[in-house]
Amino acid sequence: MESLVNNFWRGKKVLITGHTGFKGSWLSLWLSDLDAEVHGYALPPPTRPSLFVAANVTKHMQSIEGDIRDSEKLDRAVAMIQPEIVFHMAAQPLVRYSYSNPIETYMTNVMGTVHLFEAVRKISSVRALVNVTSDKCYENREQREGYVETDAMGGYDPYSSSKGCAELVTAAYRLSYFKKSNVALASARAGNVIGGGDWADDRLIPDIVRSFEKQDIVQIRNPMAIRPWQHVLEPLNGYLSLAQHLYEKGQQYATAFNFGPRDGDVKEVSWVVKTMANLWGDNAKFEFKKEANGLHEAHFLNLNASKANEILHWKPRWTLEQALAKTVSWYQSQLSSPETAFETTMKQIYEYEKQL
Repeated sequence: MESLVNNFWRGKKVLITGHTGFKGSWLSLWLSDLDAEVHGYALPPPTRPSLFVAANVTKHMQSIEGDIRDSEKLDRAVAMIQPEIVFHMAAQPLVRYSYSNPIETYMTNVMGTVHLFEAVRKISSVRALVNVTSDKCYENREQREGYVETDAMGGYDPYSSSKGCAELVTAAYRLSYFKKSNVALASARAGNVIGGGDWADDRLIPDIVRSFEKQDIVQIRNPMAIRPWQHVLEPLNGYLSLAQHLYEKGQQYATAFNFGPRDGDVKEVSWVVKTMANLWGDNAKFEFKKEANGLHEAHFLNLNASKANEILHWKPRWTLEQALAKTVSWYQSQLSSPETAFETTMKQIYEYEKQL
């Protein structure tokens, strides 16, 4: 990646919303190591334990506790920071949670995005703005081929719908306000992200790890579901590349980009579970159990990332098996030595950088 070669990030003032979450914590640590001046705005960590606390992420950045739905507080924070580059990652990120909490989901994922864009409009420092949405923003047609950036937005459940809405908001603000300004605004749609430090509920890898740790039999509800799995560092590398292109070259990169795995790494849940069990060892056990009266979840999801490959020269570096091995290694290291979360995370970042 160019930014690691030419020191692009050194001294850049960066704001990350949602920096206390799983992906936000990895990005905060990576940017801090690249000598960026990193600021964050987010609610307290959404889980206990959390990567943010375990790796002492706040030691390496300036952290502001705040709700993206609080427009006045967000305005003040953005005005105070005067960032050059913004990564918008604050979100309600869970499909099943969104069924029980639709108002919170829409307020956070849609109006929270509007609030951030409005805050950016009020200052003149921002050059690059990356809105991180989701592969679930597309109208799901249960198709085998990967969705491309021009496919229709949609969403069966409140979460997916809210991310489709956030994409529409992004397009409207780009055309209405940012296209003729100094702000280059793009959106980033990533696949199912995995990696150490994720402890969210109702998410496959954390559920597996919790059960394996307790030597319980992990219950898998949708073993035949197929997802575009990728290690967390893969899309983060894409976001960094996209932000640099926006900063240096402006509006020609102000569009939507997919960041997904190789076609061969779009796998069934059952394959992921079996591979995790083999990597974990210790007689790890699982069983497949279809839920009765379960909530609707898409069966097949895939992304076509050829646009990012052609325009940003981005491509996945780790296979899914490598990503799962890194993930298992991270959690097992944390279980044996909880105080080494920061060192383990940075070690994997450095291992990934060697592939760039």
